[in-house]
Amino acid sequence: MRFLIQRVLDAAVDIDGRTVSRIGKGYLVLIGCCDSDTTQTADFYIRKLLGLRIFEDENGKTNLSLKDTGASLLLVSQFTLYADCRKGNRPGFTEAGDPAHARMLYEYIVQECRRSVPIVETGEFGADMKVHLTNDGPFTIMLDERILPAKLTSAASECKMAE
Repeated sequence: MRFLIQRVLDAAVDIDGRTVSRIGKGYLVLIGCCDSDTTQTADFYIRKLLGLRIFEDENGKTNLSLKDTGASLLLVSQFTLYADCRKGNRPGFTEAGDPAHARMLYEYIVQECRRSVPIVETGEFGADMKVHLTNDGPFTIMLDERILPAKLTSAASECKMAE
C-alpha cells in the first residue's frame, strides 16, 4: 500500500467538467493498493495518516495533526503509485492491485477515515479525474512498504517497491 500525502490549502476533484469534491485546509491523499494488501495493512496506514503532525503550531513547528486543526481529507485512488519505471520509458503497472481488490480497500479506507475526521471527500474510483490543489509548503510525504512493522511486512513484500 502507498499513501502520497500532500498538505494542502485547498484541493478538488473534477470529473467530466464538474467538481465532485472539494476541501479547504487538509490533506490530499493519493492511495495505491497491491494484491497482498489487507484491511490490517490499511488500518496501519490510516493510523499513521491520522496521527501525522504536519500542521504548524503557534510557534511555527510542525506539531499539529488533522484532529488538532479540524482539517479535512480528500482521498483519491491512484494505481499509478505502483508504476514500475525500471525498464524503458513506458511504465508498467503489474504491481498495482486487481481493481476489485483495490476498490474494496479504498472504500474501507474512506469508511474508516470518516469515523475520525468530520470532513472526508473522495474522488471516484477508476474515473478519469482532474485533481486540483494548492500544496501548502509544499509538504508532501510518501507512506509506503518501508514503514510497515515486521508483522505486516511479509505480505507487503510481495508487492515489490519500484526502484
